[in-house]
Amino acid sequence: MTYEELLTETALADERFIVMTAENRALVRNIPGKLWNRFIDTGITEQTMIGAAAGLALRGRIPVVHALASFLTMRAFEFVRTDAGIPNLPLKLSSFIPGFLSDGNGPTHQAVEDISLMRGIPNMTVFAPADEQDLVEMLPQIWACPNPSYVRINTRKTDHQHTPFKWGKAEVISEGEDVTILTYGLLFDQALVAADILKNEGLSVGLVNLRTLKPVDEHAILQATQGSSITVTLEDHFLTGGLYSIVAEVLLRHNVTANVLPFALNEKWFKPSLLPNVLEYEGFTGKQIAEKILGYSTRFVQPGISLAQFSE
Repeated sequence: MTYEELLTETALADERFIVMTAENRALVRNIPGKLWNRFIDTGITEQTMIGAAAGLALRGRIPVVHALASFLTMRAFEFVRTDAGIPNLPLKLSSFIPGFLSDGNGPTHQAVEDISLMRGIPNMTVFAPADEQDLVEMLPQIWACPNPSYVRINTRKTDHQHTPFKWGKAEVISEGEDVTILTYGLLFDQALVAADILKNEGLSVGLVNLRTLKPVDEHAILQATQGSSITVTLEDHFLTGGLYSIVAEVLLRHNVTANVLPFALNEKWFKPSLLPNVLEYEGFTGKQIAEKILGYSTRFVQPGISLAQFSE
């Protein structure tokens, strides 16, 4: 099932659902003719769309709103904070082309601060599915939740078969004593490639698809950081405020430390190009990730020997 099919089916079955867009119909092209007056295009007016959606939510509706991720989270930030977060209204924010998915677009259209911004809003929940199967697995629970939500929409396909979604729980693909990769969203498939390369080099490798960044699965993070010699955070987001910051917050809250190697954008936007070129130029292909981890791990890991054994 696709995102559009799930949304259409959900809205036709429940008249509370209103589909809205700020002139961004890429995900919902076939919906207007099926929902008629329950489809609203406000034009290029993200702030107005959020305000209108809040008004509809106050009247018992469930608005699912669509816009480019950069404008949904930055241009409309105050409205999301004030009209959705403070009153805790069930606005469902579907962000289009977040992170590296905006590939050919320049910095103005790159949402690489969105996780940081949205998780900072009280009552807001934040999700980043690994692919379209993961997305449609997660959305029914997200849309049923009474809180506002922000979803990094990802309709790309992977060959991975995901486990059923559980609220606030990560998907643990594998556990490893040498390296564990924590990731979310688009880069999940590159993490799969990296994990295979590392395993072929004799390392014990864990891989965790976090899925939900707020609420985050603290147990999965603690298990990864305390059970592996190296924990890798992999994300198409600024280093500040994203997964690396989330892991740091969890570790500090539990008074533990860990050896963490981050992959993130550090104080810069990425060079626009086609997605495969973006990944290669910025160093985020599975092969590049594995090579960097291998170079880093030689200082800390011998294959099959965990950091805990060194300290014994």
